[in-house]
Amino acid sequence: MTSVYQPTIADAALLADLGRRTFEQAFAAQNTPENMAAYLSVAYTTEQLEKELREENSVFYVAAANGTPVGYAKIHKDCWPDDESVSVAGPCVEINRLYVLQDSIGTGVGKLLMETCLQAARQQGYRTVWLGVWEHNARAIAFYRKWGFETFGSHIFQLGDDAQTDLLMKRSVS
Repeated sequence: MTSVYQPTIADAALLADLGRRTFEQAFAAQNTPENMAAYLSVAYTTEQLEKELREENSVFYVAAANGTPVGYAKIHKDCWPDDESVSVAGPCVEINRLYVLQDSIGTGVGKLLMETCLQAARQQGYRTVWLGVWEHNARAIAFYRKWGFETFGSHIFQLGDDAQTDLLMKRSVS
């Protein structure tokens, strides 16, 4: 049975480990070891996750299958894309991360995390939810399109010394 819970500061090391593992599984094959190491050494430390867990507008959700964490999501409330040339109807929320361990993809974990994010956005009165997804991540793009997300722009995601293009996708919360 899969359930979702909100982690606390005490779960920062668990989130850092889960974040590193899911990110490596999703992107290591398409990127250099140097760029992966540079990114992971900053983005997925226990200290960084403690900081993010303390942020007022950040909310994490962990999916656990039979008590074992297998994926997580992070939303940023009241967050708009950095690029002023793209518009999002406010108030809006960003799904900043939604990652699932490779061996749990296709088991409904991603669906459960997405439903949780959308329900939270709906309950808090947000009109639009948006996210960024690497332009070469066809599986994730298809997943988001299945959920009604449409591309509305792009921005740069810096992975080590590689400036990559993320597609910006959005949908109505309702």
